[in-house]
Amino acid sequence: METQTKPTNNISTMQETPAPKKRSKGFVIVLAALVLGGGAFGISKYIHSLHHEETDNAQIDANVSPVIPRVSGFVKEVRVKDNQHVKKGDTLVILDDRDLAIKVQQAENALNTAQANLGAAQATTSAAETGISTAQAQVGTIDAQIEAAKVNIWRANQDYERYANLIKDHSITQQQYEQALAAKQTAERQLDVLVKQKAAAVRQTTVVSSQSSATGKQINLANAAIKQRETDVDDAKLNQSYTVIIAPEDGVLSKIYVQPGQYITAGQSLFSVVMDTAPWVVANFKETQLEKMKLGQKVTVHIDAFPGTPLEAKVTSFAPATGAKFALLPADNASGNFVKVVQRLPVKIEFDDPANELIKKLRPGMNVLVDVHLN
Repeated sequence: METQTKPTNNISTMQETPAPKKRSKGFVIVLAALVLGGGAFGISKYIHSLHHEETDNAQIDANVSPVIPRVSGFVKEVRVKDNQHVKKGDTLVILDDRDLAIKVQQAENALNTAQANLGAAQATTSAAETGISTAQAQVGTIDAQIEAAKVNIWRANQDYERYANLIKDHSITQQQYEQALAAKQTAERQLDVLVKQKAAAVRQTTVVSSQSSATGKQINLANAAIKQRETDVDDAKLNQSYTVIIAPEDGVLSKIYVQPGQYITAGQSLFSVVMDTAPWVVANFKETQLEKMKLGQKVTVHIDAFPGTPLEAKVTSFAPATGAKFALLPADNASGNFVKVVQRLPVKIEFDDPANELIKKLRPGMNVLVDVHLN
C-alpha cells in the first residue's frame, strides 16, 4: 500500500508547481527609458556646468536711505503712512519747535546787543577823533603864542639892553630901568608857560590818540561779536528748520515706527525710504565657483516670485572680501580646532534693462536664482 501511495504524491506535487512567468517587455522599456533619460539629464547637467555657474543664494538689493532726525524733540505731526510713495523734499514728520524758536529769539537778541555795542564803539571813536582834532588845534595855537612870546622876549631884551646902558649914564630913572627889566622877565616867564602848555597839549594829543586806537580795537571786537552772533542766529534757525523732517530721495516708505507725542533723539533711525533707483542682485557664490567668472559676463536671473519670466543681466563687480569678514563676529581660525568651511563671495549683478516693468515690481530681499554664462 505504501509503495503505491508514493508515486501518487509525486504526481500531485508536479501538478501544483506553477511555471515561471516571462518578464514583461513594457517594464524593460520603461527601465531603459529611465536609464537613458537619467543619463541624458546627467550629461546635459555636466555639459551645462562646464559653461555656467549657478547659485540660489542670491537676493534682490536696492538703495535704502534711513530717515534720521538731526535734532531731538517731541513728534508734533506724522504726515505719511506705511508703504507710501514720496518725492524728494516731501514733509514726513514735524517736531515741536517751540524750544528752538526761543533759542532763535535769544540769538537775535544777542545780535541786537552786539550791534548796539558796535554803535557805541563807533560813537566813542568819533568823539576821540574830535578830541584829537581839538588837541592838535590847541597845539597849533600854543605854537603861535610861543612865536609871539619869542618876539616879545626879543623886544624886551632890546629894551632892557638900551635901558641898562642908559642907567649907567644916569640918562633914565631907576624906575624906567626896573620896568624894562620886569618886562624882560615877564616875557621870559610867559614863554616858559607856553612851552609847558604845549608839552601838556602834546601829551593830551597822545592820550586822545591812544584812546582812539583803543576804541578802534573795540570796533573790531564789536564787529567780530556781531559775526559770531549772526552765526548763532543762523545755527539756531538751521536747527529750527530741522524740526521739519523731509524725504531724502524719491521712493517708498517702510513701516512708520513713530507716533505723535513720541520723543525722538537726534541720530535715531525712524524708518527707511527704499529709493526708486533700479535694483540689482547680490549673489553669494562659493569660492570654488569663481575661477572662470569675470566682469561683464552674461547672467540669467530667475526670480522666485515670477518664475516664468527670466531677466537678462551682467556681472558688474566682486566684493573685496568674503561675507564672513564683514560679519559682526568674524570667525578666528587661529583659535581652537580648525574646520575648513567653503566661503562665499558676494557678486553684484545688474539688470540689462532697468526700465523693464517687471523690474519695477521687484523688492529688496526677494530670492532669485542666477545663472552666469562663463563663455
